[in-house]
Amino acid sequence: MTEGISYHNKDVLFKFLSELYKDATLDAFGIEGLPKIRQLLPTAMPKVQADERRSDTQFLLDDGSVLMLEYESDNRIVENHIKYLDYAQRILDREYQEEKVVRAIRLVVIYTSDVVSVGEHLNAGDIGVQSRAALLSEHNGDVILEKISDKIKRDEPLTHEELIKLSFLPLMNSTKSREEMARESINLARNIPDEREQVQVIAGILTITDKFIDDEFSTKIREWLSMTKVGRIIEKEIEQEREAAAQAAVEETTRKLAKVMLKKKISPEEVAEETGLDIEEVEKLK
Repeated sequence: MTEGISYHNKDVLFKFLSELYKDATLDAFGIEGLPKIRQLLPTAMPKVQADERRSDTQFLLDDGSVLMLEYESDNRIVENHIKYLDYAQRILDREYQEEKVVRAIRLVVIYTSDVVSVGEHLNAGDIGVQSRAALLSEHNGDVILEKISDKIKRDEPLTHEELIKLSFLPLMNSTKSREEMARESINLARNIPDEREQVQVIAGILTITDKFIDDEFSTKIREWLSMTKVGRIIEKEIEQEREAAAQAAVEETTRKLAKVMLKKKISPEEVAEETGLDIEEVEKLK
């Protein structure tokens, strides 16, 4: 994500993106047979140094596997797949440390219109990396933009697949520059009647173009997202979740302190007075 963006904006973007991809597949891009997306996962992983990149987007699928969705504008197969191997190792480490499970990992690489042919495998003896490629050079962004624009002008609702396609338009084959296509896609998305769908699509556009458009433009759009009615509602929900989590942490610390005091043979009445817990709750901790 762009440097300097507030935690609120990042959290809001994550919420919107989660809604956009919920129950989606990648069938529209020729990646068939994948289970539906259950939820978006945070990209934070163990052992990430300040100068290290992290996986672009991660999803938990309905079958319990993790999907790494990467975006590339070159076909440096060896270098990129070595990078993916590092990501996969850290995802496995994270999932095992947190859940004590070894999750299957799926790898899909979305290639921008700059790339017309790619390899999908790195063979390193007993260790290898296999990916599935989606070439956006095979998708005419101008035609898709026009079709979606016509539907919006006629006040026709967009399908989930069309919302996903609209979010990928800036990376598709087009007579326009990538930044111009990003601006047109965002402007078109802002005309979607359903405001929640508006911000979901724009969150998708910002995510996939994060590597390819200038920070100033990205920052302005993120700030606009936070100022929408839906954005303000989401921010309020996030703040409430944070407050609830902080309160739960305080309560857990208080209960731990009460247990320590009880082990030291301090009376339940004194423990209740010192910690502020109800005497009934203190009794349950004995």
